[in-house]
Parts: sequence; structure tokens; C-alpha cells
Amino acid sequence: MLDFIGTVVLVAVIALNIGAVSNIMPLRPGTRLAAAAVAGIWTGLAAACAAAGYFANTAAPFPLIGVFVAFPLVAAAIAAILSPAARATLLAIPMQTLVGLNIARVLGGFFLLLALVDRLGGPFPQSAGWGDVLTGLLAVPVMWLAVPISTAANRKILLWNALGTLDLIAAVALGVVSANGSPLQLIHAGAGSAAVQLLPWALIPTVLVPFYLITHGIVFAQLRARRIGARRQAL
Repeated sequence: MLDFIGTVVLVAVIALNIGAVSNIMPLRPGTRLAAAAVAGIWTGLAAACAAAGYFANTAAPFPLIGVFVAFPLVAAAIAAILSPAARATLLAIPMQTLVGLNIARVLGGFFLLLALVDRLGGPFPQSAGWGDVLTGLLAVPVMWLAVPISTAANRKILLWNALGTLDLIAAVALGVVSANGSPLQLIHAGAGSAAVQLLPWALIPTVLVPFYLITHGIVFAQLRARRIGARRQAL
């Protein structure tokens, strides 16, 4: 039952994220459709690899699940650095939308439920679960701070953004060192991070984690742009 509920919820959140971002980006209809299609194909590929058991092969020198976490981040970074048009498109996404989409991270409570039924173990589910819940709850008031541009509001947004980023980085790190059979395993605690190597939970590290890290990166860039703009106005 937990897997069934998780499948429905995770698919709905992923669809919401893809739809919200692709619809709000200043793109031509064809380009917008192509962007949504690429995101959908990536999600389907991640699901297929998880269903085939590829992510459960933790003994590999560099587990495939790590590729799925890293590739979207590297691709987004390269696009933003090398393409002014791509950078402008990402920065044009309203900060309020980027923050608001993180509200869904309250569903990190699933990690805590998986730990209760011994499908996750050690500090990984506690860190990932409570960190996501806190980030998602705080996203509600922070979302409204994203509209008025002020130094005080920007500082609070920066603190929230740093918290959300560190939560994801810590979750990924703990997931890696908790994976049973991995050459990088440092924590030996029951199931470790076994559940996130299988469907539906594998969609979290392979699709949702990169997505939310990219949103945090864009918010950092937007805050930097605000700071530079304020300095120029002060001159």
C-alpha cells in the first residue's frame, strides 16, 4: 500500500513540477513542449532503469543512480554558462514559483514511514525526511517573501535556500554511504538506503533531487542578480 500511494504522489509531484516550469518559462510553444517532453522522457528512463534493477547494483565503482543525480545538474550548469539565452530563460522563472514548488517536499515524510517499516535504516531517512519536511513547510512563508524585493526579505530567502540545498546534499551523501554493498559504504544500519534504489522511491534521487537542486541554484543566481541590481541603483 505504501508503494502504491508513493507512486501516485510522486508521479503527481513530478508532473506538477514539469508542467509548472515548462508553462511559465518564456519559450515558444514548440520549445516549451520539447522541454516538457525531454523531462518526461528522462523520468521514464529513470523509472525503466529502476524497474530493471539497475539502480540496485550498488557494487559498481560508480553506481548508475549517481549518473541520474549528476547529469541534469551538469547539463543545466553547462547550458546556463555557455548559453546566454538558456541562462536568461532560467532566470526568468519567477522566484515565487521556484520556492512554491518546494512545498511538495513535505512529502519527505515518506522517508520516515519507510524507516518505520525497516525499508530504510540509519541516519539517512531521518536526515532526508525531517530536512525535506522542514524545507517544505518553510517554503510557504518564504514564497510570499519572494515578491517584494528588499534586503531583509532577500536574506531570509537566502537562508531558506541554503537550508534546502544543504538538506539535499546531506541526503545524497548519506544515501551513498548507507548503500549496502557499495564500495563507498561507511554506515552499516539495516536496510540503509535500499528503498530508494527501487520503484517508486528511486524517482526521488533520480528526478526530484536534481530538479530541486536546480531550483535552488536558480534562486541563488536570482538573489545575486538582485544584489547587483541594488548596488547599481545605489551608485
